[in-house]
Amino acid sequence: MATALSEEELDNEDYYSLLNVRREASCEELKAAYRRLCMLYHPDKHRDPELKSQAERLFNLVHQAYEVLSDPQTRAIYDIYGKRGLEMEGWEVVERRRTPAEIREEFERLQREREERRLQQRTNPKGTISVGIDATDLFDRYEEEYEDVSGSGFPQIEINKMHISQSIEAPLTASDTAILSGSLSTQNGNGGGSINFALRRVTSAKGWGELEFGAGDLQGPLFGLKLFRNLTPRCFVTTHCALQFSSRGIRPGLTTVLARNLDKNTVGYLQWRWGVQSAMNTSIVRDTKTSHFTVALQLGIPHSFALISYQHKFQDDDQTRVKGSLKAGFFGTVVEYGAERKISRHSVLGAAVSIGVPQGVSLKIKLNRASQTYFFPIHLTDQLLPSAVFYATAGPLVLYFALHRLVIRPYLRAQKEKELEKQRESTATDILQKKQEAEAAVRLMQESVRRIIEAEESRMGLIIVNAWYGKFVNDKSKKSEKVKVIDVTVPLQCLVKDSKLILTEASKAGLPGFYDPCVGEEKNLKVLYQFRGVLHQVMALDSEALRIPKQSHRIDTDG
Repeated sequence: MATALSEEELDNEDYYSLLNVRREASCEELKAAYRRLCMLYHPDKHRDPELKSQAERLFNLVHQAYEVLSDPQTRAIYDIYGKRGLEMEGWEVVERRRTPAEIREEFERLQREREERRLQQRTNPKGTISVGIDATDLFDRYEEEYEDVSGSGFPQIEINKMHISQSIEAPLTASDTAILSGSLSTQNGNGGGSINFALRRVTSAKGWGELEFGAGDLQGPLFGLKLFRNLTPRCFVTTHCALQFSSRGIRPGLTTVLARNLDKNTVGYLQWRWGVQSAMNTSIVRDTKTSHFTVALQLGIPHSFALISYQHKFQDDDQTRVKGSLKAGFFGTVVEYGAERKISRHSVLGAAVSIGVPQGVSLKIKLNRASQTYFFPIHLTDQLLPSAVFYATAGPLVLYFALHRLVIRPYLRAQKEKELEKQRESTATDILQKKQEAEAAVRLMQESVRRIIEAEESRMGLIIVNAWYGKFVNDKSKKSEKVKVIDVTVPLQCLVKDSKLILTEASKAGLPGFYDPCVGEEKNLKVLYQFRGVLHQVMALDSEALRIPKQSHRIDTDG
């Protein structure tokens, strides 16, 4: 009878990887994998006391994995929550005779209850700081007769407006949320502020409603009502009506938006706005994995315009995006182009150049840091000067690449190393234990591997010549980095059956005889093998499924 394992041992294993089976494996596949490992690790097959002790330990681990995965109820819980799910709060209320589907439903209910408790402790703060800068003196200088004025030799750069807003959310119940927001604005020495309180209730899966109350020193009290409703699975409507009280009387306003999903990636909008600035707007937005396209037309008082914009999304680690737009209306014409890029885990930096008639040239810099937004619109000139356009375009690019090379990249590299070091320290004991288990497993596999090699050689089958697992450094620019790999030739040969080796889509670190040689870093499996007397080689990603032999792995020796 297999002895129970400690909680720490259970948490260090992936049962599917340990048995080398798919997550969708049938009972027969589980049983076949279990029997094979039992034959390898059974304590009675080893006479040496040390090997016998190691075999007993690994045999118990395999038995524990099979016990969990062979039981439909425990497997259902393990698939959703992992090993700790079996000890999760609420497990005692779940009847063992329920079906896997009922088990999943019950645990999802328990998960929702815990999410609701955590939700009540969140405030979800959001904020925006906008600082308007007037830098027109850099390009629009006074005439020569004014240059004798004291201090006129240096361009005057001024902050002419500022806006600060902040909001927090306080979930009251699973369906009710209170929202408190406030803002302060100033422009050319004049300013004011406002505060708003809203109460939102989710009425059903199809809609919600929100009551809004506000007040400010420039405007009087505000009362509003916002409603959202899904009309069909592909169509929804939003209505916002408000009453603004001021010294000029009551100003009512009404905004209605009707939207429909035209296809998987395209949404069409119709908007009607009635009040101080009445307008009708229609737009089509198409958002895909690689692009974002918008076309819009608005007819209204005092603003009517047509807009077209396009954004291309690069599929790189920095989530780089370039965008451009053209907007023309009664106010004039504006062309805008720019880019944004992720500079750290929680920060995105963007810049855009706006060229318009009669607005002139402006540079807009935006930094998103977590839930905070910092916006700096810099007005450069009221005229269309090529020099202003050039410096607005080239300046941010030169500054960004200089900062990225001298500041951002070294900082991110240091942060990554710090996190990896912290992760290594926290898992050092577990990794040492896993390494010892892997070395013990390799010693136990020696006799079985010898028999497998003899059988494969007799029929010109699959022989693993060499196999390495870990971090390989092939890029010349990274030669200074240390190669961290382990030899897994024996464990892979032990998994060969009928001249085939099949590895499932999971981390290889959980396979018998394997361990993680470089925690937190990208890993690969490199295999040099012989099949029918011909050498083959393959390099696979850590979580990539692998099936050998394959004709595409063959090494071309003609050259």
